[in-house]
Amino acid sequence: MTGQKTGMEAGTKRIGKKVLADCRKVENMAEKKLVALTFDDGPSMGTTDRVLDVLEENGIVASFFLIGQKITEESAYLVKRAHDMGCTIENHSKTHPGMTGLSDEEILEEISYTTNKIEEITGEKPAFFRPPYIDCDQRLFDLVDLGFICGYGCEDWLPEVSAEERTRRILEQAHPGFIILVHDMEGNTRTVEAIKKIIPALKEQGYEFVTIRDLFAKSGKVPERNTLYMEVTL
Repeated sequence: MTGQKTGMEAGTKRIGKKVLADCRKVENMAEKKLVALTFDDGPSMGTTDRVLDVLEENGIVASFFLIGQKITEESAYLVKRAHDMGCTIENHSKTHPGMTGLSDEEILEEISYTTNKIEEITGEKPAFFRPPYIDCDQRLFDLVDLGFICGYGCEDWLPEVSAEERTRRILEQAHPGFIILVHDMEGNTRTVEAIKKIIPALKEQGYEFVTIRDLFAKSGKVPERNTLYMEVTL
């Protein structure tokens, strides 16, 4: 995600017919300290490749929520590399608009374009969608047949937030089943530096890094409709 946030990365809010998944029932995850590391706004040459290097060095996987218009002949190798590493590739729209301001046809085009681009490279369709700016409503839930994902962020789209501050914010929010939301957009080197500290720190605390799909599977959960997930708990 780029631009101004809605404040939803750090809290819960009623949307449509249901409430965001409860993030406080963590005691049942004690034996499964799972965490899903997710990236928005790629693929970005010069950033996504450095992120993938860090993942490989630490022996972990992540999930990438891609912007369709950024999937080009030049950047396709990054999508393939991430997929071949065991990462999952998910949908973040075609052009990164505020989705609730679009017509039904425009919403469907934003989703289908990106889904098709991803499937052309990976052979798999996305299973999840992260709305740009976390801008969603009941109409979006009704139109988009994918699981909706939010997460815990650190305002890492702001250049004035240091790598150290990004690291601190993520680690302070850690709890079993949580979803980390950061960005592999162009030039975001401070997040690359931050994950070099975040990953080993969480591994030392006993966390297992999994894809967003495995976060649900290993928690024995199926994504529900009308729900925007910040974490997945047993």
